Amino acid sequence: MLASVNITPRASLGRVIDDLGATLLDLVHGKSDSREDIGGIVIHDPVDAPVLPRHALVLGVGLQDPAEIALLLDELGTHEAVALVLRAPVPVDGVVAAAAESSGVAVLALTRGASWAQVAAMLRALLAEGDVGVDGPETLGGMPSGDLFALANAVAALLDAPVTIEDRSSRVLAFSGRQDEADASRVETILGRQVPERFSRLLTERGVFRDLYRNDEPLYIEPIPLSSDEFTLPRVAVTVRAGDEVLGSIWAAVREPLSEERSQALREAAKLVALHMLRIRAGADVERRLRADLVSTALEGGGGAREALNRLGLSGQPVVLLALAILDRADDEPSIDGDTSLATERQRLADALAMHLSAVHPRCAAALVGDVAYGLVPVQGDQVDGEVRAVRIARDFIDRIGERVSAVVGVGPVVFDAAQLPHARSSADRVLRVLRTGHRAQRVARLADVHVESLVLELRDLVMSRGDEPTGPLARLFDYDEQHHTNLVETLRAWLDAFGDVAAAAASVYVHPNTFRYRLRRLGQVGGIDLSDPDARFAAMLQLKVISLKAVTDG
Repeated sequence: MLASVNITPRASLGRVIDDLGATLLDLVHGKSDSREDIGGIVIHDPVDAPVLPRHALVLGVGLQDPAEIALLLDELGTHEAVALVLRAPVPVDGVVAAAAESSGVAVLALTRGASWAQVAAMLRALLAEGDVGVDGPETLGGMPSGDLFALANAVAALLDAPVTIEDRSSRVLAFSGRQDEADASRVETILGRQVPERFSRLLTERGVFRDLYRNDEPLYIEPIPLSSDEFTLPRVAVTVRAGDEVLGSIWAAVREPLSEERSQALREAAKLVALHMLRIRAGADVERRLRADLVSTALEGGGGAREALNRLGLSGQPVVLLALAILDRADDEPSIDGDTSLATERQRLADALAMHLSAVHPRCAAALVGDVAYGLVPVQGDQVDGEVRAVRIARDFIDRIGERVSAVVGVGPVVFDAAQLPHARSSADRVLRVLRTGHRAQRVARLADVHVESLVLELRDLVMSRGDEPTGPLARLFDYDEQHHTNLVETLRAWLDAFGDVAAAAASVYVHPNTFRYRLRRLGQVGGIDLSDPDARFAAMLQLKVISLKAVTDG
């Protein structure tokens, strides 16, 4: 499969090489003068059939054999891909060069030390549009709105020094060119998208972060020894602040303290970076709300569902619905702080699901609607194949999040028209309800897997809404237990659950088999139930399933 990392970027291959080329990517074969906007970042997987948007940039993870690379280049050429990224060193023999030339697909080399996850994240940050509902590109201070890479380059030109823009956790949000002029620590920072822990610890011990966040003035930082014979270049840093909130910082690797003119330029640049960071954050919030509205509208059906699917890029193709939920809390009345934490966790999981699905297909959509995160995944093949593939996708996601969060996923049926989406949502919600009861150990299921349990829960709802109580033999057993403090109902339940195996049933209630046999005879006498009659057994079992013992005893 070719898994998408980004859907709607607006940048060319030349822009990618200009911003990342000096540090991460080198052009090995082909040309970078394509003017086409990159249609998506995809990860090559030789196992599944490819799903490629036009003008894709493909990450060739694990590819080393020249013959395999040449075959992939030919295939990518038929899909109008713009480039293939391979781990350095890239084979330079005639086979790969000829394939690159004939296919028109450029070949880039990813430097050693950078992970594929890092380059995918950088490309996504570089290429993401970041604006929702805007007809044309916005600008702030003469720079494209939210384009931190362009802003980093502009600041670097003003200071004549390589620059990074970082958040409060010292994660690199963007960086300028000329990073090769800095020291080894800066290169490690760029490759890891994070200031190295040992360097960050030294800065903290020296009080650099404390002094940096206390005011808005640029802070000059003397060279720091990393080893007996290795020192960093001096740094100049300034806080990026919005009011009282610290958003991050700008760091420049310099040779000497900045002049007053350049210090003033850095102060002004920090204000502009703050506007862009706020715009990115606001844009992400707007995009999230818009996506949630579109997904919710599609799931509700009606006249707007078809248009919502069209705006999500999912019209005209079969889709399968995933429903993700966090298991209910054990406590009945969580605190306000607990509710806030749970809401945050739900949104975090919804975002994680959206990212996971985007790596499966370039046209997935996911959003949190109420307390459930729904994902729409395009599929190929018939109903059964689509559901099986959706189950595999959901299990992969659950395995990735591990045991940190107790979450379950209900898989709805494949739908071929917008009018079927409300039914798909109902089916997925029914599955979620069964999984949330905890009676099933599995964390991912289809309705076919839990259909009987779902019907029992719905029948229980009907019984509770009517206020029905046990009748016949079971009612007599309930009354007898309440009056004499016996365990005849528990005995009957254990015997039915064990399919009449007295030894297993006795063990389940921790009594001797002879004691259990006595209770069994006694419940037959008290309740007047003939346990040899299959209809009587079914009636007793059904009432025990749909009528809560707690509700009866409390009543």
